[in-house]
Amino acid sequence: MTTGISDNDRAVLNAILNPNLPMSTPNDEELMLRDTSESEQLTPSICEAKERELEGIKKAEMGELDDSIRLLTESIDIASRASAFNNRAQVHRLKGDTSAAMQDLRTAIDLSKGTGRAGCQAFCQRGILYLCQGKDSLAKQDFESAAKLGSQFAKTQLVQMNPYAAMCNQMLHQIVQMQFFPPSQE
Repeated sequence: MTTGISDNDRAVLNAILNPNLPMSTPNDEELMLRDTSESEQLTPSICEAKERELEGIKKAEMGELDDSIRLLTESIDIASRASAFNNRAQVHRLKGDTSAAMQDLRTAIDLSKGTGRAGCQAFCQRGILYLCQGKDSLAKQDFESAAKLGSQFAKTQLVQMNPYAAMCNQMLHQIVQMQFFPPSQE
């Protein structure tokens, strides 16, 4: 059963119902889901590296950050993959080691060639770190890169960094509300 709503109609409705988010193109999520690792051959060493990476993620989720870093480092030693560097950066960040996190994020971006899921996540993480350091122009560059890869989070951050865009979206929302839902005159 089709709804009769086009992608353009969905985008317009999204702009009205979510005024603080920028308008997106219908294929943004597809762009985000394209992952450079899809072309990665699953050799025994890649499979072993992925297993260690997953173990490292589980350790981080349990709060065992030192064990997590150890497992993620083992994964990287087996096969140098962008996602493992990205995940290790996240753990470094949780431990408060911003310098090590930044180094891993640079490596993740280099290995991913700034594309795919790992590249997108690395740009978002680095953008957050730049924001925390007060380096807004660098944060904006990273969020723009991540937004081009389809990250809705990065788009939201860009809107929050641009008060004029947020104000325009809010005004559009109010106009549409008044147009379609005028105040009752009782």
